[in-house]
Amino acid sequence: MAIADQETPAPWLLLIFKLPVKQASGRVEIWRKLKRYGALAMPTSGYVLPNTLANQERFEWLAAAIRKYKGQVSVVQAQSIGDLPSRKLTQLFTEARSRDYEPILKELRNAKRSSHQLSRIRKRFQEVVEIDFFNSPLRSRVEALLGRVDAANKVPDTDDQQLRTKKKYLSRTWITRPRPGIDRVSSAWLIRRFIDQNSKFAFGTNSQRPSNGIPFDMFGPQGFGHRGDDCTFETLRKQFGIRDHSVATIAEIIHDADLADEKFGRVEGIGLDRVLIGWAQQGMPDEELLRRGIELIEGLYQSISEAGRKQ
Repeated sequence: MAIADQETPAPWLLLIFKLPVKQASGRVEIWRKLKRYGALAMPTSGYVLPNTLANQERFEWLAAAIRKYKGQVSVVQAQSIGDLPSRKLTQLFTEARSRDYEPILKELRNAKRSSHQLSRIRKRFQEVVEIDFFNSPLRSRVEALLGRVDAANKVPDTDDQQLRTKKKYLSRTWITRPRPGIDRVSSAWLIRRFIDQNSKFAFGTNSQRPSNGIPFDMFGPQGFGHRGDDCTFETLRKQFGIRDHSVATIAEIIHDADLADEKFGRVEGIGLDRVLIGWAQQGMPDEELLRRGIELIEGLYQSISEAGRKQ
């Protein structure tokens, strides 16, 4: 294990602990927390998480609990763990989350889709998303399938209804999940530029959101999210009747970057997506991720619009 120096941010956190034999219940409690946090067990010793502020808080909480049980514990920042390079650790995290998504996909495909069952599936999906640090490819499949389920249960609005209801969404707070990626930052840009320039944004879960908050990309039947084969950006564009040609182009770019299905053959968004993932891995706060992401999409919009004017 290579310990980080003070000038180089360490990408990993390692929790090493030992509990007294008699603390069986305490050991079970710690193990359950580690599983919930998405920590990887190392073959030699300890558990690993990506080095973010949220994960630092999680490991420090566990360290306090271990000391309460009269155990020994250390939380170490590391550049690498044993002989595992960062690329391999990232792969292991992605594989672990894919294993978490697989039963959710299976249950969705076989579900009778009662409201209670779908609510339980969404809750489990949200729990996995929160520890999907490196964006497992199965995540977008679950999102798309949930979107198709929601679309099947939703009566679409007419164009006139779309325009009339726009006033309901002025001067509101829009709620989305933490760690915004390409679909959510572009959706926030679309909301602020074409729906309500005074919109505010907050982060949380469905259970935490205020009653008057508007959820987007929250994997629930309320608000705006994936519908059918559309990502959230496409849903918002259609719902609010936004016909700007540059926005239509961006919708294709965001779709291909978010769902990775090559539907439109657009590759421009892949680089933007990787930049956002990189910032998130550095532990950047959600608000800063969203702000920078909105600026990225605005730059993309200006570039596409300028190219269109020159044609």
